[in-house]
Amino acid sequence: MRIGNYTFEKLKEKYGTPLYLYDETIIINNLNTYKTNFKSDLFQTEIVYAGKAFLTKYMTQLIKRHNLALDCVSIGEVYTAVKAGFDPEKIVFHGNNKTEAELIFALNNRVGTIIIDNLFEAELLLNLQSETYRPKAMLRVNLAYDVNTHKYIKTSIEDSKFGVSVNEKSIQMIKRLSESKKVNFIGLHSHIGSQILEEDYFYNHAKIMLKIYHDLKINQQIDLPQLNLGGGFGIKYIESDQELDLPVVLKKLIKTVEEESLKYNLNLEKVLVEPGRSIVGNAGYTLYTIDQIKKTKHLNYLFIDGSMNDNIRTALYQAKYEAIIVGKENETPTTNYKVAGNACETGDIIIEDIKLPTAFPNDLLLVKNTGAYHYSMASNYNRFPIPAVVFVNDNELKLVVRRQTLADLIRYDQSS
Repeated sequence: MRIGNYTFEKLKEKYGTPLYLYDETIIINNLNTYKTNFKSDLFQTEIVYAGKAFLTKYMTQLIKRHNLALDCVSIGEVYTAVKAGFDPEKIVFHGNNKTEAELIFALNNRVGTIIIDNLFEAELLLNLQSETYRPKAMLRVNLAYDVNTHKYIKTSIEDSKFGVSVNEKSIQMIKRLSESKKVNFIGLHSHIGSQILEEDYFYNHAKIMLKIYHDLKINQQIDLPQLNLGGGFGIKYIESDQELDLPVVLKKLIKTVEEESLKYNLNLEKVLVEPGRSIVGNAGYTLYTIDQIKKTKHLNYLFIDGSMNDNIRTALYQAKYEAIIVGKENETPTTNYKVAGNACETGDIIIEDIKLPTAFPNDLLLVKNTGAYHYSMASNYNRFPIPAVVFVNDNELKLVVRRQTLADLIRYDQSS
């Protein structure tokens, strides 16, 4: 098995393990799937890449080359984008607890759109003085719309920390924002959750949002020009996962918005979506070296040279993965293993149970579909360095993030 034209043995020799690997061709194909299928003759569309899934300067530049906008959820992500030469006008700035300093930072950097997450933030933004810049703004609404996904990535349940309920108070704020000279209020944003694999949730979400747009137009005489439907498009991690037929889903989502918009006689100018995981998730792999093998009364452990510091998702979300032993792809799986990391933590498990060919020390273990929320959630827990990130594009290798050194771990420590 190869990534591009490179064997995994060669990549270990060059960069070491653990190692984050990305197939750039797959990322580009995923981007093009959205650009090809999420388009309409009735309104403009825009793909906004959700940077929290995976963001580096190189990834930002790739997004720029393919003319996508960028969803940033912190000033750190905004700063990364700006330093990578990304057009700030194409940045959509999220966050449920933006401070005054962060909003000023966004204004000073001329960030294109600010997603207001709550009424407190709305007041904060309206009270800020900016004589030279009037940003676009949207208000994030919480529909109390429950979806079938892990509880930690449901973002639209009734008591979610994200967004505002559509009620008298929020409608009054929508009116104020629409009339404000401080911001150019363009519409509403809603994101119902992440890793959603049942397509009807997306269509019903759009219908609910467009009914709200209709009610605002009829009852408040507010005709909003743009609608941001967030992301949430899931990927297939293991064989038993249901898989979204993304081209079909995107076309049906566009058709739903078109039909509802015509039914309600809305004047939509632009509809946006914010994919992240479905852009990079299946393009990423993590390569580990199996160091030791331990047998207990009931289990066979594979101890790898990575840990929850490079993949927290199993511990946090009970995520499941498929993996192979490099060079043994065609051998019959004979043994059930529990893949454990080297962190001093009982919960440091990468894969709870997987059947593989017989493993030996120094074998390479390749975990698939690790492109989203792995590097971006990495930490220095137990003072482990964060692995390198390498992009592969056929014959080309690009070291996107160098491996941390031991010196990096104490770089910001202050002596007594």
